[in-house]
Parts: sequence; structure tokens; C-alpha cells
Amino acid sequence: MSETPEPTAVVYGTVVTGESPASRLIALLLCIFLGFLGIHRFYVGKWGTGLLMLLTGGLLGIWVIIDIILIVFGAFRDKQGRPVLRWS
Repeated sequence: MSETPEPTAVVYGTVVTGESPASRLIALLLCIFLGFLGIHRFYVGKWGTGLLMLLTGGLLGIWVIIDIILIVFGAFRDKQGRPVLRWS
């Protein structure tokens, strides 16, 4: 009997398992240096919030600081709701 993997998130009623193929290090560097443009959100597939960050300057930097904290602590997720955990 095979075991079902534990879900990592439930996004819009869909169970999402696994981790994102996106690199946490790249997301962090993009957030630190180009976060006010939302480039790190485009990188993980979040085009809507990336565009919103681009238009608002990352809510004047507040959103950027929050995203840096989320990325460092492993709580940042890609568009499919998978956590961005890989540092490589």
C-alpha cells in the first residue's frame, strides 16, 4: 500500500504537494535588489502581484521587507502554492 504525501497547502480547494522548483536564493537576491519592481514575484509566477508591486513600488518598500522575511524563513510560495525552499 502506498502512502499519500502530506499536503503542503490547500489553494482554492486544491491540495498542493511538494516544493517549488524555484530557487530560494535567486528569489531572495531578486527581492533585495529589485524587490520594489516585483521581479521576484514574476520569477515565481505571481504575475498579478508582481505587476501590482511594479506599479506601487512595492508599496513604498513595505511589501518588499515583508517578502524578504517570508523568503528567509521559508514561508514564501509560488503561484501553485508550493513553498520556495531550495537554496540552490
